[in-house]
Amino acid sequence: MITRIVKLEIQETQTENFRKAFKDNHQQISNFPGCLDVKLVFDSNNPKIHFTISTWESETDIENYRNSQLFKSIWSTVKPWFENKAQAWSTVNF
Repeated sequence: MITRIVKLEIQETQTENFRKAFKDNHQQISNFPGCLDVKLVFDSNNPKIHFTISTWESETDIENYRNSQLFKSIWSTVKPWFENKAQAWSTVNF
């Protein structure tokens, strides 16, 4: 299993839109082949800092998601709301 952690800094004026977009797409992401879990959390001291934490069966599943129309649609909506470039890490669960 792979846990994917993505740090996103969202413009202050767009945080509610970003959270709504995540909520609206959560079920579709969760149902994507290979996705075992996905959640959104944000920093308690800086609500502009968000993290998506998702668990996947394999790196291939992550890549399939990143190349999907679902991801491209979500990303094109939320990317303009970023204050800084997203950072991502893939971690191996054991």
